[in-house]
Amino acid sequence: MTVQLYIVDSFTDSVFRGNPAAVCVLTEWLPDDTLQKIASENNLSETAFFVASEQEPLLRWFTPKAEVDLCGHATLAAGFVALRFLRPESSAITFRSKSGPLTVSKNGERLTLTFPRRDPHVVAAPPGLVEALGIVRGEVLFARDYIVVLDSEEELRNLQPDVALLHELDGLGVVVTAPSDTVDFVSRAFFPKIGIDEDPVTGSTHCALAPYWSGRLGRSELSARQLSERGGDIDCLVREDSVLLSGEARIFAKGEVLL
Repeated sequence: MTVQLYIVDSFTDSVFRGNPAAVCVLTEWLPDDTLQKIASENNLSETAFFVASEQEPLLRWFTPKAEVDLCGHATLAAGFVALRFLRPESSAITFRSKSGPLTVSKNGERLTLTFPRRDPHVVAAPPGLVEALGIVRGEVLFARDYIVVLDSEEELRNLQPDVALLHELDGLGVVVTAPSDTVDFVSRAFFPKIGIDEDPVTGSTHCALAPYWSGRLGRSELSARQLSERGGDIDCLVREDSVLLSGEARIFAKGEVLL
């Protein structure tokens, strides 16, 4: 059998930036082991899967090592594929997922995700976190991931974490964030437990970052940038029970997986 495969760069207006995700459009669900093998073979931070014929498709995401419960850039990529190639007459699509219904809407080149809001709470730094990041101080929060708040963008850019030590911490990953002079806030995200030492652009972390910075800055509309090597930009709108994440996407490649 064949599976339609698309590779899309998310949260960018040009290829070779943002975060690349693979999108596999299925005619029926394959065994989980096969989905995981496809994701491992793609070797991108995420591969998204959905069945095209479903009215509100179930969307699943796999890293090279594991399935995850929420992924922003791969949802943006899946919405881009669905609204450009499968349902070009539509302006929005809603996916079912382990994190509830997720809507991707289109306005010209711009796509907007409606994602769950995850307010982080202050916690004590777990053993090894400060050492792994090589920092002197920083406020520590927790949602799905540990979040460390630094004082400046320069400090964040210069961060050289010990990935092996980060792998030993509880939680899915570690996100480090700081204020910025050019946008409202910047961040970097590390997920070595699931095979991603540093993620290029991470939509799901902004479910927690946006509410934090909204409270700190006193505004519901925020501009964010992820300071990975590829880089990417996300506009955030914080609502009472959701976070809207907006950006663009560009297709890099399309083809077939031969099984």
